[in-house]
Amino acid sequence: MDSPAGKPLPATGASPVAVRYLDDFTVGERFVSRGATLSEAQILDFAWQWDPQPFHLDAEAAAGWGFEGLIASGFHTLLVGFRLFQQENVWNAASVGSPGMDELRWLKPVRPGDTIHAEVEVVEVRPSRSRPDRGSARLRYEMINQRGETVMTVVAIHLLRRRPGAG
Repeated sequence: MDSPAGKPLPATGASPVAVRYLDDFTVGERFVSRGATLSEAQILDFAWQWDPQPFHLDAEAAAGWGFEGLIASGFHTLLVGFRLFQQENVWNAASVGSPGMDELRWLKPVRPGDTIHAEVEVVEVRPSRSRPDRGSARLRYEMINQRGETVMTVVAIHLLRRRPGAG
């Protein structure tokens, strides 16, 4: 599969699965992604483009802010988590976007060389009253580093198609 820019998407290792619709998710269901290690170059590249704060760009400056070295942008951590979960092919073609997220918390810094993975729990499944062909699923993401420390949490609201004929 190619990206919109015509470049091949990175292999995910996930095997193709049947489409999972909103109706196929249950509250309490959990998913665990594989991990990704963030390099110093990746952290700096993201920061220069999207979050150019001193503690994301320079280890000495970060130490002056009390971070004891370079740290990744929290938004970088968030997007890595979304990408890792997306690569698991949990809902494939059933996704129709997201109206937003709640309860975003950055709990610990992510540093160069840290490996993080996503643990995701379904906290609510709700068919739409106005659009019977879809509904929303609230998923609680926890990003966890190689030491087992939770570095970020967020509840994301995903809009998903319903199984044909379910609405």
